[in-house]
Amino acid sequence: MPIPPHAAESNRIRIGAVSYLNSRPLVEALPRLAPTAEITVDLPSRLADGLTAGRLDVALIPSIEYFRHPERQIVSDACVACEGRVKSVKLLGRVPVERVRRLALDEGSRTSAALAQIILCERYRLRPDLESLPIGDSIDDSGADAVLLIGDRAMQYREGSFAFVWDLGEEWSRWTGLPFVFALWIARPNLDSQEYGSLLATARDDGLQRFEEIARGASAELNLPESECLAYLRDHLRFHLGPREREGLELFFKMATRHRHVAPGAQLAFCD
Repeated sequence: MPIPPHAAESNRIRIGAVSYLNSRPLVEALPRLAPTAEITVDLPSRLADGLTAGRLDVALIPSIEYFRHPERQIVSDACVACEGRVKSVKLLGRVPVERVRRLALDEGSRTSAALAQIILCERYRLRPDLESLPIGDSIDDSGADAVLLIGDRAMQYREGSFAFVWDLGEEWSRWTGLPFVFALWIARPNLDSQEYGSLLATARDDGLQRFEEIARGASAELNLPESECLAYLRDHLRFHLGPREREGLELFFKMATRHRHVAPGAQLAFCD
């Protein structure tokens, strides 16, 4: 499905696409399907900032950022989600969890950062001091009691000697019995979103047919076995915002509001 003609007339549609392997099935086909689009590839947190600043029209952003800006629109049922182990969102603890006082958060993360804090507070009554782990730094550059890693560098990190290692997708599903939605396609207010929603769904459907090709390309780039990349895409991720994913998203929204990661009074509105 090509991009709607009116989008190319005076202002090209500006799409923010995530650079991580978990998002490639959603974005690999976009240059072909939307040749007139201006596509920016970056970290989810930076894309959220670009949408807020008006530099983007549509972006694949952390779900927590949609909660914080309810005037925006969910424009597609394409998403990045999991039910159970996700492999690319890890909390690594140097001390037993009940002794965590300092928490380093991956600079690229916002949804996972909120999720880690919610789980620590809900289950262990912990509110650790927070610090950032910049994208260029390794876990060894941080002296925090626990470090959150997301995306490709979480998959690339080979776990050493830690007091605990949590896969946050697995922790959420064990705790709630529901899937977790990490990222959604969100549009700025007043965008005619129906046609773009179809474009993004078409790109997703194309990507789901090309897991092997995507895994093959990612293997050399990320220095990971092709079989591991393929299993990650095929077995650990979900790319449809279905009824159970919506239920999980709604529960996360309620918890994020209760823990003041989201201002009270916001409401979720799903695309049809």
